Amino acid sequence: MTDRTLDEDVDPAAEGSEGSEPRRGGRKRLLVLGGGALLLLAITGGVLAYTGLLGKGQSGSATESAQEAAPQPARPGVFYDLPDLLVNLNSSGRKASFLKISVSLELESQGDVARLQAVMPRIIDNFQVYLRELRVEDLRGSAGIYRLREELLVRVNSAAAPVKVRDVLFKEMLVQ
Repeated sequence: MTDRTLDEDVDPAAEGSEGSEPRRGGRKRLLVLGGGALLLLAITGGVLAYTGLLGKGQSGSATESAQEAAPQPARPGVFYDLPDLLVNLNSSGRKASFLKISVSLELESQGDVARLQAVMPRIIDNFQVYLRELRVEDLRGSAGIYRLREELLVRVNSAAAPVKVRDVLFKEMLVQ
């Protein structure tokens, strides 16, 4: 046997636990240090990627292919002015409220203008019916104007079916 004498009363279970105690503490410390190092590495990589320093080492061909993959700017559209619309708004009181609105439609191409003019009575009717049901409260703030733009865009695209209207642009809007 080793340095121990036979008359020493040593518990083998206690001996194993004493030997493993420092080892467990070492594992915990190693895991904490390793986790901290990984976290520091991830933060450093994130900062480098955010600032753009990480991608500076790429070759020119990769940069050129990324530029080619970028979407091309949209072609300028054709603008068509609708006649001014004057409608009375839905009001619960005795005082009448009016909306005067001037609108331009952004179309894909010049060829769409003739097709749009062919269905212009339908477009004006759709706008009139919708605008007459609005209340003054519906037009307040930027959210109200945004909803109005989206609703008019849906209505004009449904009325001018094969023609695609990109946007509805407000030139003038007066609520009185």
